[in-house]
Amino acid sequence: MTFGVALLLVGGFLLGGAYSIFRADSDTEGRTGAQIGFAVLLLVAALLASVAGVLYLV
Repeated sequence: MTFGVALLLVGGFLLGGAYSIFRADSDTEGRTGAQIGFAVLLLVAALLASVAGVLYLV
């Protein structure tokens, strides 16, 4: 397994985490600001890792 493939796997894992947090139900009406902020943070990290993995493979 190359480093690029490992970065793609990490990106997919982070993307799944962002999706899971965004879809999580809370006791309050709608999502809290912390949930949205953390989901966006994970989404940015997932995109960076995925792009870096693709660029490493190219």
